[in-house]
Amino acid sequence: MSKKVFVKTYGCQMNVYDSNRMVNVLKPHGYEVAESPEEADLVILNTCHIREKAAEKVYSEIGRLKKLKINKAKNGQDMYIAVAGCVAQAEGAEMMQRAPAVDLVLGPQTYHRLPAMLNSAAEQRAGGRTSSRVLDTEFPIDTKFDHLPKESDFDSPAQFLTIQEGCDKFCAFCVVPYTRGAEYSRSVEAVVEEATHMAAKGVVEITLLGQNVNAYHGDGGDGETRNLGELIGAVADIEGIERIRYTTSHPRDMDDELISAHKDIDACMPYLHLPVQSGSDTILAAMNRKHTREEYFTIIDKLRAARPDLALSSDFIVGFPGETDADFEDTMDLVRRVKYSQAYSFKYSPRPGTPAAAAETQVPEDVKSERLARLQTLLEQHQAEFNEASIGLEMDILLEREGKMKGQLIGRSPYLQAVVVDFSDSDNALDGEADPSYTDFMGKLVRVKIVASGQRSLTGELMKTLH
Repeated sequence: MSKKVFVKTYGCQMNVYDSNRMVNVLKPHGYEVAESPEEADLVILNTCHIREKAAEKVYSEIGRLKKLKINKAKNGQDMYIAVAGCVAQAEGAEMMQRAPAVDLVLGPQTYHRLPAMLNSAAEQRAGGRTSSRVLDTEFPIDTKFDHLPKESDFDSPAQFLTIQEGCDKFCAFCVVPYTRGAEYSRSVEAVVEEATHMAAKGVVEITLLGQNVNAYHGDGGDGETRNLGELIGAVADIEGIERIRYTTSHPRDMDDELISAHKDIDACMPYLHLPVQSGSDTILAAMNRKHTREEYFTIIDKLRAARPDLALSSDFIVGFPGETDADFEDTMDLVRRVKYSQAYSFKYSPRPGTPAAAAETQVPEDVKSERLARLQTLLEQHQAEFNEASIGLEMDILLEREGKMKGQLIGRSPYLQAVVVDFSDSDNALDGEADPSYTDFMGKLVRVKIVASGQRSLTGELMKTLH
């Protein structure tokens, strides 16, 4: 009899990738995907420690699941609750004490051992223990990637592929080095093998993932390491892979070879997420970013010289300890000079165990809120201007999902803009063909002309299919 697993994913794209791989690990052991916790035998919360009050949100969710677990037990049904990811890694032992309803706590490096952990918990429960608890947050010597089965199918033509984990940068605000460990890069062979498998299953676009992805230094199979620019070239040679993206990058690792990849490799998309966090040299130093604003500008100039149509996005932290009005104005100045196509901005919130959390120069909440509002207004203005400038352009769009209205498909532009294409109008039928079912275009690259710009998306008219 099959069992069902429901995974709730918080946070970054790497957690999305990890959640999918946990499901794949469980499938050979009889698990199918559940649509809701109510129909699941196992619920996994794959957590993120980046956002404010991340741990408290997880505990609130555990409280809701505890009630569900009790109700199921009254009806003779078994249910297990597992907490994975970065909150689990950072607070595993405390979580076991604070949340008795949780059966399994596993760190980001151990999810390949999930079936064995479940067996252990089940054996404890079958042995009559009222509490069946397993904690595994070790950093194993053998990498989890050596133990993961291939994914059998993919629900979208655009997929994430983790190539690098961990970080050695130790930014003063960040918990990643403590929750994901030191930098580790998969071999070129392993990445190309997984990407080739994806392409054979219909994947057209791959986003290469890493906490510090452009620090990639994987084994090239000949005793030499390869950098990210070289890896992108290897993945671009795979038949069927039309688009390559990568995230998240650090300015310190933006080398000339990677910049050249944007010019020389057609599959490398003209879009780059390059977080700067602040425009103030004083704050950048306090954050331990180890680059200056001018060095960041130099990188941007090199990128735009290599790829003039490149669009940029970034991350910003407002109200970092010690940030003055002048420091914040430096950030606003940087934003005006770079003009991002989109960006993510947040108020600083302390992360336990990080150096910045202990700083005595915390910025008042009302000041942080006022600064964030000003910054977001400017960022939204630039995003709107970028989207409006797209009107009249022809773009290749990868159609990924159905829209809210019948006859609509939604895809992504090379610049990661959402683009809605309406197939309900017979004028959108291809020359020489009968009106096709619009779902036939799902997963295909199509050429469209952008005809309108909204707050969150563009509208495109179909011109032709590319493949």
